Amino acid sequence: MGRQSYSNKTETYQVKQISTSFLKKHGFFDDGIEYGTVSWSRNGENTGRIGIQSCINENEKYIKFIYTQTNNDTGEKKDFDYKVQLATTSCHYGGVRHWFVCSLTKNGNYCGRRVGVLYKDGDYFGCRHCYDLVYRSNRDEYPVTSIPELEDLEKNIKRKYYKGNMTRKYKSYLKKEMRNNTNLISFLSKYNHLLGKG
Repeated sequence: MGRQSYSNKTETYQVKQISTSFLKKHGFFDDGIEYGTVSWSRNGENTGRIGIQSCINENEKYIKFIYTQTNNDTGEKKDFDYKVQLATTSCHYGGVRHWFVCSLTKNGNYCGRRVGVLYKDGDYFGCRHCYDLVYRSNRDEYPVTSIPELEDLEKNIKRKYYKGNMTRKYKSYLKKEMRNNTNLISFLSKYNHLLGKG
């Protein structure tokens, strides 16, 4: 049986997305209630904007998405105002990491996946599994890690080496950065000795 074809599937970069690392960087996971906006652009032109409210306290943790969507065929406007629950996991070196809990339903089944990125390929934000999205690099079998996520990973690396050996967290970070790099030849020549492949 041959590999599954991705040619007819939408790729993640083609739709609006928002990550927990982006929200953390901009203070949405601080205790209390925070308000703000997120906008997207392509080729210098604004392609969308939404309002965001976060609520982080002992009793509840959620992100609220607020936006108006216009039907391009009819011009009809539809307002959206809904919550996406957040989950947390403990970090090895202290603190917590936040995750979206996908609230979509697919084939009659509630998703509930913990994910770091939500995508909008319909009316609501949901995980890539529910929207059946593929990473651009799935064609080459390598998932792409967003720049904010890479920055977040790098910040969480407390120790790059332990007893002369590279830590698993640092090695994982380097591999993800390598996959994102478009000039793999120059990148490999720089990092292969660290990964023990040169």
